[in-house]
Amino acid sequence: MNQISITRRHAIMAVCAAALLPLAPTLGQAQKSTWRQATDAELAALLPARAPVEKEHIETEMRTASGISDGKGHFIAGVVLITAGYSADGKYSHYLVVQAPIRVGGILLAPGEYVFGWQRDGESLSVHLHEALTGKPLGLAQAHKIAGNTRVESLRVWPPNEKPLIQIGRFGIPYELEGD
Repeated sequence: MNQISITRRHAIMAVCAAALLPLAPTLGQAQKSTWRQATDAELAALLPARAPVEKEHIETEMRTASGISDGKGHFIAGVVLITAGYSADGKYSHYLVVQAPIRVGGILLAPGEYVFGWQRDGESLSVHLHEALTGKPLGLAQAHKIAGNTRVESLRVWPPNEKPLIQIGRFGIPYELEGD
């Protein structure tokens, strides 16, 4: 090949590379999971009618169920516990199933089952996270009032691309997906 052909080939390659450069960020995102709101059918199949909490099986209020899915069989979902008459009354209010590691308010939750309860703390909520089966305390997270006009929800797990929050009432606990 002569010098002109090599120079022309390099110029064509440079133009092609420059044209593809704006697509580079989206190519990396295509490999990441896209989390979406879980359907009612998925939540009904995933969440128990009676959640195993310590030595009891506490009824759940399925109409409050909320969760997200990565579309690959992993869910992060929760439901309100009906605790009246159980020893957990006041200690736990929600049941959470985690199938992908997340950090909730700075607390790492590995795949598993968790419960949490909350107390009003001025303009925020103090949320106490526990392992569901043992009741072992894992830590405290702060839920802050969500800015703007947000609908009051008993529980809502927002997809990370919308609002990475677990919403309780008008309050939200930030979360991060680990390893995604």
